[in-house]
Amino acid sequence: MPITIGDVAREAGVSISTVSKVLNNWTTISPATAERVQEAIRKLDYTPNSRAVSFARQATRNIVYLTSLNKDEAYHNPHMFDIMCGVNRVLSGNNYSLTLVDTSADTEKGESVANVMSKKCADGMIIHGSAINKEIADLITRQQFPHILIGHPGFDSQLCWVDTNHALAGQTAAEYLISCGYGDVAFIGGKKTDYISTQRLKGFLGAMHQYGYLVGADKICYTDSGREESYQSALTLLKAAKPPRAIVCENNTLALGTAKAIDQLKLRVPEDIAFVIFDVYPYSKILDPKPVVIDINVYDMGIQAGDMLLRKLKNPSLQIQTYTTLPTINA
Repeated sequence: MPITIGDVAREAGVSISTVSKVLNNWTTISPATAERVQEAIRKLDYTPNSRAVSFARQATRNIVYLTSLNKDEAYHNPHMFDIMCGVNRVLSGNNYSLTLVDTSADTEKGESVANVMSKKCADGMIIHGSAINKEIADLITRQQFPHILIGHPGFDSQLCWVDTNHALAGQTAAEYLISCGYGDVAFIGGKKTDYISTQRLKGFLGAMHQYGYLVGADKICYTDSGREESYQSALTLLKAAKPPRAIVCENNTLALGTAKAIDQLKLRVPEDIAFVIFDVYPYSKILDPKPVVIDINVYDMGIQAGDMLLRKLKNPSLQIQTYTTLPTINA
């Protein structure tokens, strides 16, 4: 059987708490006692685990990642795993464990967040934006629990959050098309209430206007973010008396429908129509015709979120509200 911290305590004739304090270099332990514990550790060839080291610190060395884990979640939230991997890289490199907590079974929004804080099962938490609301945000800030929210909360708060700059991504798409000589451009987005879609459209329209190009209302299509509505919107645009020279799709699913329309009309990319989409996942690598991708490295976003949470643990009063990770063009 493996040697435990209790075995060391019995060998040294001290309490488990004293062994844990020695492992954490507490100065309140006398040199003689500390040496007796160290001798027991050497004699038993004991290797402390993270729980033993954390015992005296009153810390768990555990971070909770709260997100929905419903069936097919990877298709609805394709970036989640990349973000999580980035977070885990940072935390594991600093001797923290990462625990997944599923918010999909919450009977009330924010229930899992409240449980983590009340049970003190983690030193901090990283929260996907879907798990937050105003009430739970107020609870987190009142208790000053170390946290980083993935994504802008969508309301004013004292929460610490990190997000990608979706407006900048839209601006990048516009500037790329303008640099390639395309001024007559259409945009296929999601619902008018979709935050990411509206931010990308805002950045796109702002850049087009800045360079002297007007995008008419007939060239802006709102959809349910599904393939079929995108397909119909793209057909309408491309069959118009004056079709656009380029189409920008706000997400990969919209790109599927647009690609179908382009293929059906036997248009060549980029000779007949330029085709630009956002994000690598989940479909950009299998789309035909192949689009230009405005991508954001969400793995790097996870790394930065992990770094920020560690900083927050060291300095609980630190306020973090920032956009991170610049978009790149994959042509």
